[in-house]
Amino acid sequence: MTVLVVTNDFPPRQGGIETFVRSLCDELHNDLVVLTAHMPGDTQYDEKLSFPVERDRTSMLLPTARVTRHAVDVMRRYKADRVLFGAAAPLGLMGPALRKAGAQRIVAMTHGHETWWAGVPGTRQALRRIGDAADTVTTVSGWCEQQISKALSDKAEVRRLTPGVDATRFYPGCGGEQVRKGLGLEGVPVVACVSRLVARKGQDTLIRAWPRVLAAVPTAVLLLVGGGPQREQLTRLAETMGVGHAVRFTGAVPWAEIPPYVDAADVFAMPCRTRRFGLEPEALGIVTLEASATGKPVLVGDSGGAPDTVRHGETGYLVDPYNPVAAGVRLIELLTDPALSTAMGTAGREWVATEWTWQQSGETLRTLLEI
Repeated sequence: MTVLVVTNDFPPRQGGIETFVRSLCDELHNDLVVLTAHMPGDTQYDEKLSFPVERDRTSMLLPTARVTRHAVDVMRRYKADRVLFGAAAPLGLMGPALRKAGAQRIVAMTHGHETWWAGVPGTRQALRRIGDAADTVTTVSGWCEQQISKALSDKAEVRRLTPGVDATRFYPGCGGEQVRKGLGLEGVPVVACVSRLVARKGQDTLIRAWPRVLAAVPTAVLLLVGGGPQREQLTRLAETMGVGHAVRFTGAVPWAEIPPYVDAADVFAMPCRTRRFGLEPEALGIVTLEASATGKPVLVGDSGGAPDTVRHGETGYLVDPYNPVAAGVRLIELLTDPALSTAMGTAGREWVATEWTWQQSGETLRTLLEI
């Protein structure tokens, strides 16, 4: 049995979905072929893989007649009889054609953007067609399942397929001391947010909370790891709030170098929030689980599926992402109570090691594909 993976989200492009799909490919044990888009650096990347990758000439796959013919051709040349869509919308619209070409099982993965597809006329109907063409539609969180299921017909099967955490990359002591030394933060209480600087991630809530944090923990530093369009706005906000001296921006950090920055924190915080009248939620938040794997207590915003990434009061706290006071109170609690923070970090690492592994995700996928 061979699986055809059809996806726009694949390295060397970086991102959460890219990591998700790539890691699942590893769990398929080389019984696969990937059809994906063309992107800078792809030839060098693909040469190092143990499974074949076919790159379309376009930089973004769309379910056009030409791309569908390409997918059918790849499927036949590699004798693939299973299909995995790395992101159901819109590529899952090719499902009927691939079924006709011989696909015995089709699994269509959803992430976060399909939740707004489910709520908008036109895209809702397209999502319904995708669900009807697949044997299984997967979701990453309970909230996503609730939203997406509203658009699907009664015959669509929906199952949970979550990303895992690589505990060999994210673990206590994976390089945080070196990062602290390089940034001049040795011996300083650090709260880190590792994410793109976009409005949904809530870095501004942390900055607004920081005067309260400094009043209780005068040497505390807020470390914002990542690049993005909100950099200048956040910098101005920090100055306006009078905390510019205590907020550090690292700029963009390559994916391979992220673990030490997470490990450099005493507390991980990402008060993510839902925006655009519910059309822009946080689908899950794998970085929060990676922080737990690194042994850090976490503070997470109550948005979409983000609550699935924290056990409130046990591995960290779930907070109102629009309430800087509430966020500040929880951060102060974690920074001033080392025993509590250590206990939460330990509990988080044990939870992730038990319930959020790539092996479990791979087993689920292989079951859905019946391989």
